[in-house]
Amino acid sequence: MQTPQQILADLWTHASGEESALESITLTGEEPQLPSSFRVAAAAKACVAAAGLAAAHVWKLRSGQSQDVAVDMRHAVVECRSERYLRVDGKPPPPAWDVIAGVYKTRDRRFIRLHTNFPHHRDAVASALLPDRA
Repeated sequence: MQTPQQILADLWTHASGEESALESITLTGEEPQLPSSFRVAAAAKACVAAAGLAAAHVWKLRSGQSQDVAVDMRHAVVECRSERYLRVDGKPPPPAWDVIAGVYKTRDRRFIRLHTNFPHHRDAVASALLPDRA
């Protein structure tokens, strides 16, 4: 099983990043961080680290200055679930998804995803599915 450092190195080199950039990163924290059969925390850590390395690379191109990058696994996991911790006036915000948004099975046993969070998207879905009511 690959370590998060190995996952990051694979991502970075596949994206044509300079291998020497990997020397400027510090990764901390251990699995598991979430109850899952998937390595969600390792994936979060590697992805946040890759984004950090890319940002540091852009900064170096612009300024000539190098930056070190540090990613803690717990912080990366929280970032990937940050909507669960958001509070508005001390309370969770209203649902982010419209009530009819979601994945639906079609008659031919395929699936369709309805994205209706924007009013014009909801109106278009309603007019396509319920033409007499639009």
